[in-house]
Amino acid sequence: MAPSTVQSSPAGRGQPAQGGAKEMIPVPTAPAKTKGYYSCQSQQRPRSTMSYRVRALSPQQQDALIQVTEMPSRRKPWHSMAKGLLLGCLFTGLLLLFYSYTIAPSQATMAKAPEPARCSSPPTLPTNIPKGSCWPKLDVVFMKTHKTASSTLLNILFRFGQKHNLKFAFPSGMSDFNYPSFFKRNTVHNYQPGDCFNIICNHMRFSYAEVHSLVTPNATFITVLRDPAHLFESSFQYFGVLVPFTWKLTGRNKLAKFLQDPDRYYDPKGINAHYLRNLLFFDLGYDSGLDPRSPQVEEHILEVEQRFHLVMLQEYFDESLVLLKDLMCWELEDVLYFKLNARRASAIPQMTGKLYQQATDWNQLDARLYRHFNASFWRKVEAFGRERMAREVASLRQENKRMERICIDGEHAVDAKDIEKPSLQPWQAMGTKTILGYNLKKHISHQYGQLCRKMVTPEIQYMTELGVNLWVTKLWWYIRKLLHI
Repeated sequence: MAPSTVQSSPAGRGQPAQGGAKEMIPVPTAPAKTKGYYSCQSQQRPRSTMSYRVRALSPQQQDALIQVTEMPSRRKPWHSMAKGLLLGCLFTGLLLLFYSYTIAPSQATMAKAPEPARCSSPPTLPTNIPKGSCWPKLDVVFMKTHKTASSTLLNILFRFGQKHNLKFAFPSGMSDFNYPSFFKRNTVHNYQPGDCFNIICNHMRFSYAEVHSLVTPNATFITVLRDPAHLFESSFQYFGVLVPFTWKLTGRNKLAKFLQDPDRYYDPKGINAHYLRNLLFFDLGYDSGLDPRSPQVEEHILEVEQRFHLVMLQEYFDESLVLLKDLMCWELEDVLYFKLNARRASAIPQMTGKLYQQATDWNQLDARLYRHFNASFWRKVEAFGRERMAREVASLRQENKRMERICIDGEHAVDAKDIEKPSLQPWQAMGTKTILGYNLKKHISHQYGQLCRKMVTPEIQYMTELGVNLWVTKLWWYIRKLLHI
């Protein structure tokens, strides 16, 4: 049935026609403009059709509509939105920072730069040396390789440098020299041309010419290697989460999955790929993707032998320290140690014969490097004397045990959750807390208190004590703590 027509009253209100038809609202006409202004008629706001629709509803429906329209706004308060924006900006900034420091560098060998100027200081000479004694060597470069007990050796060098008030070359803002980029002099904190340093010992990708320019000609170069299969396992567990191509691996044993067909997953140009193939070769400054049959491999190995006075082995750490003590003419106290940055035993998967061989085959360059220096190491032991070596190793282990009884609560390392002092918490891998640390005894005699504390202090905290501003490392530490990663 068609609606009844509506007649307008003088006031403009529609009157319903006979038959009880509901009121109909006239459609307003477009306002007329005069000389750029609206007419008076345009200033009268037309009644909304919504009012008609509301009156057409039942009383119960109108009540429900009122309740809905009066509901409070669901929009987030301004401070919640600001917090979200701040966290988003912070996370984005961290990703950019992470990318800038972890992007894999080119495997290409560094272009030869002009020979840098040598440091201008004379060799450092020790004081108060008894007549007839050898002179301790105070200038040392430690090429700190990854996952080779190098953090323990770093603690030894920190203590020795403090004892003799030596000058360290430290990185700026971080605990490494812009690794994995090649080492450059300008990454040393407050470096000035001609500066000379006694000790260089933080992580770097080695560049002999750049490092050699910062120390005296008589400086001793040392490094440490590890069986490549075990090093690969340790690196895979520690750094794997930082290598994106490992995220595709499934199953509980991702290491075994990877080694079944490494070429399927490995991307040599991927972010942080260097951690998962021939890491020793890479750290020493060489191309870790070389064909193992290339003559360059042997050339590089012989170059390492020429440049380094001592290449230690992680598997024979005590014997290595005895050789180091003899080479440097140091005291037994100088090479005492507690194991630092070590994993708990339950976190170390067993390397079966097959898995071990697969890991060795995947790291053939490191395997050749290790075999060469394993042979040269035992030649040095023979020259030192097997019986003499056995005596000195026994003395070192006995003294380490004595220090454990004096210093360490319970005389053993503990899980991270059981470490009482935050200042003794070691740096942990992403997503895990498998690195052990120590608690000191409550009452240690004044004679040993300082030595005990230094021997258990992790790398980051010790560097801070030595005056290094590790703002980048500490910022990342706090962010990880906040995000529980």
